[in-house]
Formats: sequence, C-alpha cells, structure tokens
Amino acid sequence: MKNIEQNKYYIWLSSIDKLSTREKIKLLDKYKDPAILFNKTKKDLEEELLDYFENVNKIIKAITNLYYKIRLEINIKNIQKYKLEVISCNDKEYPKQLKYVSDYPVCLYCKGNIGLLSEKKKIAIIGCRDYSKYGEKIAKEFAYKLAQENIVIVSGGARGIDSFAHQGTLNTDKGTIVVLGNGIDYIYPPENKNLEKQILQNNGLIISEYIIGTKPSKYTFPARNRIISGISDGVLVIEAKEKSGTLITVDFALEQGKNIYAIPGNIDSSNTKGTNELIKQGAKLVTTPEDILEDF
Repeated sequence: MKNIEQNKYYIWLSSIDKLSTREKIKLLDKYKDPAILFNKTKKDLEEELLDYFENVNKIIKAITNLYYKIRLEINIKNIQKYKLEVISCNDKEYPKQLKYVSDYPVCLYCKGNIGLLSEKKKIAIIGCRDYSKYGEKIAKEFAYKLAQENIVIVSGGARGIDSFAHQGTLNTDKGTIVVLGNGIDYIYPPENKNLEKQILQNNGLIISEYIIGTKPSKYTFPARNRIISGISDGVLVIEAKEKSGTLITVDFALEQGKNIYAIPGNIDSSNTKGTNELIKQGAKLVTTPEDILEDF
C-alpha cells in the first residue's frame, strides 16, 4: 500500500460527493494543496471564494461539512483493509493522458499492478452487455492478440463485451486494466467475482475514482467511461446498439482526440447498428488485429 498518508487530504476531497469533479479541480487549482483547504474556516472560504464560484454557498457547505472530515479516518482504514494503493492527480504514477481530460479524477483507488498505468500502449475494448456469440468470439480474439503485442487492454468490467475483453487477456502473461463505476469493495456484476480475482492473479489492475462503499448507479457508470477512454490510446467498439451506453465512451474518446475502431456487423442485428453507424461516420473499420496494430 502506497501513498495513503501523503494523499490523506486528496482522499478527503475525492470523497465529497456534494462537489462535482470540476469543482474539486477548480479548488485544487486555487489552493494547490488540499490540506490547506481542509483547514480553512467558513469565514476564510467566504472571503476567498466569493468571486470564484457562482454557487459559493453550496461549495463552502460541502467543504466545511464535518461528516466528510469525520469519515476520512474511516475511509483510510477501509483503503488499508482492502489493500488499495491511492494515486492522487499530483503523483508521478498518475496517468499523464488522464490529465488532459477536463474533469480528471482527483484520486484513483487501485488494486493490483499499477505499473500498467504507465505502459505506453493501451486500447479500450468496449461493447454491448446484451452480446452475441459473434461479439464474444471477436472480443476474446482481439484482446488476446493485441495483448500478445504488448498493448494493454482496458475495459469496464461490465457484463458482456467488457468481460470477454478482459477474459481474452487471461491466456497471456499480460495484465488488463478494469475501470469500475463503483467502489472496489463492490463486485458488479456479481458473477464477475471470479473474473476480477483471475485478473489480479494475472498481473492485472482494478481502478476506481470512487471511495470504498460507493455503490454503482446510473450516474457512476457513464462517468467512469471518461477514464476508460482517457487512459487509452484508442477505442475498439465490438457490438453497440443504436442508443448504447458504449457510445458515451466513444463521445469522450472523440473529445479527447483518440482513434475509434469498429468491428462491422450484420445489418439486420440491433447489436451492431451502433458500430455500423460509427463506421459510416468515420471510425476505422477493422476486421483483424493487424488493422489496429498498424496505428500503434
């Protein structure tokens, strides 16, 4: 376990769910060290933040809320209990690419091989939860072959294509990165308990921006997608419906200037309407891993 004590106040700031990530970043831009912010009085903050935030009263109320300060020691004990490493946005281990995301996480809570975050080549593989056998086969094959070429596979650990992408790496000696939309203490979906265990045993890494105890929700999953694309050099989409959550990750990736790759599919299948549309819009059509490797 590394960096817990030195990142104590980053942990506090990251745990304040009444502040948005952008608000936390803005506070760090002003105060640099969250320990300074932690010790500010309400009067100090009223004087210093009056012209800095439009919703200043809400910001001050969140910062001075004793609940988050009292919970800090509990959160640290939980981090130690689950043997997590904490990487703040000020640490050298923090992925450089992620800092280009406008609302990058204040902290990453990590379990496993954090060295994967500094690997030069990473690709996200994402797709439907309601997968087809075709999608399962392609996800495993591409993940395996790309991992064999020293490209780290990144995905969200969700049911379907995400899980198959992670599984595809397990027959190699290369680790994969799972980005969760909940605290690391939650296994979601529950059937992935064994998969997460195998990933950690196979030199992999599980990360989350959420403190221990954070449950998955309809808000946390879309938010984690910016991290999936943010730490990756490109995004491969295998099966996506016309209005798929997968396309949220694609939107983030496009904003971040990342390459988008898409596997073509049956025009009669609802599972591939999204991928086929991405190809029409300019995503690179790929039919073999070599189509991706030529860009890496």
